[in-house]
Amino acid sequence: MSQKGLLERLQDGLVVGDGGMIFALERRGYVDAGIWTPEVVMEHPEAVKQLHREFLRAGSDVIQTVTYNGSQEKLNKALGNDALTCQQINDAACQIAREVANEGNALVAGSINKCPAYKEGKGKAAVQAQMREQLQPFVKNKVDFVILEFFFHVEEIEWAIEEAAKTGMVVVATMAISVKGDGNGIPAGECAVRMAKAGAQVVGVNCLFDPDTTVRTIKAMKAALNNAGLSPYLMTQPNGFMCPGAGTQGYLSCPEFPYALEPRMVTRFDVHSYARAAHDLGVRYIGGCCGFEPYHIRAISEEVAEERGKLPPASKKHQPWGKCLERSHMDYVKKRAGREYWENLIPSSGRLQPPSHVYDPSPEKDLE
Repeated sequence: MSQKGLLERLQDGLVVGDGGMIFALERRGYVDAGIWTPEVVMEHPEAVKQLHREFLRAGSDVIQTVTYNGSQEKLNKALGNDALTCQQINDAACQIAREVANEGNALVAGSINKCPAYKEGKGKAAVQAQMREQLQPFVKNKVDFVILEFFFHVEEIEWAIEEAAKTGMVVVATMAISVKGDGNGIPAGECAVRMAKAGAQVVGVNCLFDPDTTVRTIKAMKAALNNAGLSPYLMTQPNGFMCPGAGTQGYLSCPEFPYALEPRMVTRFDVHSYARAAHDLGVRYIGGCCGFEPYHIRAISEEVAEERGKLPPASKKHQPWGKCLERSHMDYVKKRAGREYWENLIPSSGRLQPPSHVYDPSPEKDLE
């Protein structure tokens, strides 16, 4: 029997995404945080496979290719003109992702994000040429669908959707925005409508903002889509860092980005709450982005286990809501077993001093 595709799975129920590969690989010593390019798939393929496997074991139904910032222009800017080619990197990323996906019942998603050509004002043809260059290896390697993610402007993602649709593959489109809208102030709801009208079968939000903000944004998107009579599937993949009150650049405006974000990191129990809130809003593709580690994805899988009819393999050594602690030999730890304790806990950063900085109000001046 042939494997069900993304749209069939969404029609049947829930799809659990994976987490923030490029961010997690930086923490493990394989990615340069100054440039965030994906040459790791050529330099350390086993490290990529291992992390993919951890997400798969945590319940991910989708393995995304590690192709963030993988356009040739971006690679040349970051690594020099003698850089590995987009084709080499995307081919390697696709092959790695497929190898791991085949170890479970997972799909492979080819991932493409915004490119330098748009910000540089080179126009639609140049942007779509860069998208086409990245799409070619996805077609060649027969990925199951395409994810367009981390776009700041709805116009650019419309152009990307148009180009991706030419491949005949399912197109998923997510923007890195809050309720306030895209980089030009176009509201999130209007962005969702425009993505759907451009041809995306799944639309939503990814990265930049924490789960709470992301849930509010997808709620606004859903309302606008309903008003427009449109019904694409909804998707959320927030980042894993608390950044309430951040401006349009989200966690990038946190002074701790990227090396000292750990105190802002969401807990597995925060992720339980996020997954339930997203599900109850009608989101059917639930995952995470930068900062989401495999245990966060396991929390999603455990929260929606009843709906999916299964727990992930990684739950064999972990019971939801701390139930494993009932076996502790320390009575004071044993008392922490159960949902009531963990759901009501407000974690401490462990630091006695108040934060030394506030948000940078305009980090976008330095962004490409």
